[in-house]
Amino acid sequence: MLAAMPTSAPLPDHREALPVAAPQRLSSLDFIRGIAVLGILVANVVGFGQPLLAYMWPGAFLTPHGEGSDWLWVAQFVLVDGKMRGLFSLLFGAGLALMAEKAGEDGRVGLMSLQLRRLGWLLLFGLLHFYFLWRGDILVLYALMGMAALLFLHWPRMNLLVMGTLLYVLGMVINMALMASPFLIAETSLGAGEAMAEARASLVTAEQAAIARSAVETAIMTSGSYADFVAHNLRQYLTAPFTNALLYLFETLPLMLIGMALYRYGLFSGGLDAVRLRWWSWAGVVLGSLATLAVALWIKATGLTYWGTIAAFMAFSHLLRLPVILGLAALLALAAPSAQGWLARRLRAAGQMAFSNYLGTSVVMVLVFHPWAGGLWGKLTRPELYLVALGGCVLMLTWSQPWLVRFRFGPLEWLWRCLTYGRLFPLRRED
Repeated sequence: MLAAMPTSAPLPDHREALPVAAPQRLSSLDFIRGIAVLGILVANVVGFGQPLLAYMWPGAFLTPHGEGSDWLWVAQFVLVDGKMRGLFSLLFGAGLALMAEKAGEDGRVGLMSLQLRRLGWLLLFGLLHFYFLWRGDILVLYALMGMAALLFLHWPRMNLLVMGTLLYVLGMVINMALMASPFLIAETSLGAGEAMAEARASLVTAEQAAIARSAVETAIMTSGSYADFVAHNLRQYLTAPFTNALLYLFETLPLMLIGMALYRYGLFSGGLDAVRLRWWSWAGVVLGSLATLAVALWIKATGLTYWGTIAAFMAFSHLLRLPVILGLAALLALAAPSAQGWLARRLRAAGQMAFSNYLGTSVVMVLVFHPWAGGLWGKLTRPELYLVALGGCVLMLTWSQPWLVRFRFGPLEWLWRCLTYGRLFPLRRED
């Protein structure tokens, strides 16, 4: 897949030059990012409209979750879960490499300081998002893992690719040990017998504790106030953004490193052999998806239990997602240059404003679901939640392009840029 690409003279610090101009690379990145930001909403809508516990475990739904909804769980697990987040992680790493490349071209000094300021502000945005809007935030994760990725910024692309892959595989080993063993002990014959009795009892206690925490959330989200919601987040989950980041360290950081490598190999600029890349990409997507489907059907057959669904998300599908994520990224990068229709233009606009769309989606979902606003929290079934997600996707596609016709940046992209550089940039386009 990663055949050698033609390059011009190498840039300093092992940054291999790319064969096409930056605008095409940015267009491809925005196209993929636009698809990912829509897919993120589809993945997250369950966590917006039902207890967060329901994101993985259908048993936490407050509305009926029948056979049809169980199959929708399977479909989301195979087609969406982890893939859109994975695409974003790849693109985030590619963005770090792009910013380093542009800094080299401009002769800019203090790149590391600039990147750290940028990520520091992202961390603040993420913390505000977590405590005041939604605890499913990923911005804190990206800020922290982005800071770690800066340590590898000037590595050669092959070293980045190898290190990213090794760390990702290590993540599978860790997740299998931590997340698969509870399922095997609690839900299968491997945990039967007196020797495992104490372990099974502790797992039952842990499951009941999670359900009790979810019940507290339910009480706040059905009859509490916004102040109760924020106070609960600050009181019970003050350190959770940082501990949650540890759970995804060996997924997000490796994918960022791989994204940096793929950017320098020319994945987003046509620098790889298209025929070979397409074959390998389709093989990764199809085989990885079939293997993920096998996991989903197995977990569904066990009854979509608490520990089973967690193991499916965090352990059994971890390695299987990698070829799907890489294949999707490559196929979308190949499709991007020829995608010029109205939908493609709107996807690029949504991707160019991914930061505004991501946080803006949370604001919209709060207005739709929270009891002090739309009041639909805990009242919609899984199919109905997907209709809400569809509406959110239409909204992102509707407003992003008209905004960018009038303005240079999305509103939050502009604010983030101004904070990073410590000065005001013009927002409105000149007529």
